[in-house]
Amino acid sequence: MHQLQPVAAAPAGFRSPVRRLGYVMFLSRWIQAPLYMGLIVAQVVYVWRFMAELIHLVQLGFGGTPAETTVMLIVLGLVDVVMISNLLIMVIVGGYETFVSRLRIEGHPDQPQWLSHVNANVLKVKLAMAIIGISSIHLLQIFINAARPAVTDRELLWKTLIHLTFIVSAVALAMIDRIMLGGRPESSGQQTDLPGAPANASPSPRVSVA
Repeated sequence: MHQLQPVAAAPAGFRSPVRRLGYVMFLSRWIQAPLYMGLIVAQVVYVWRFMAELIHLVQLGFGGTPAETTVMLIVLGLVDVVMISNLLIMVIVGGYETFVSRLRIEGHPDQPQWLSHVNANVLKVKLAMAIIGISSIHLLQIFINAARPAVTDRELLWKTLIHLTFIVSAVALAMIDRIMLGGRPESSGQQTDLPGAPANASPSPRVSVA
């Protein structure tokens, strides 16, 4: 009986360039950092826009007698800005945590609840749900303006179909994520050990018979 010989390790001179190349690829994730900084600037722009719309609403509400639909449209515009801002926060915080580096805020009282279990799949589903919310606000604005001649039935139909497409896409993403999680051994609870073998038993080495 002859035991199989272990595979010889790669020479040290070969491992060093490969390891350095791996470090360079790993460090390349920081190239995305300016992208998230740019989204923070976009967040500031949305805050400025929100404050400008809010001042306009206050002046219009206390300085005149605007129509109810006008006030409602401005308020929906403010809600739209807030939801887009929430979308930016999810992309900035969740994307940086997932693809660039850990935020290291464990135990912080203001840590978002969803950040503790965020990953690429969860982030995609959350973004899809946020897009549905934004699309709902836009669709509601169109319904309010439906009596005006500027809004045609064709435009109303197409935007409704687009909104339904967003909903179907979000449901599909959630189902795909659930199917992928259900196929993993740790989530299905299936045992992969041999019958009668101890849980922590290490497999015996294979031998070949001459």
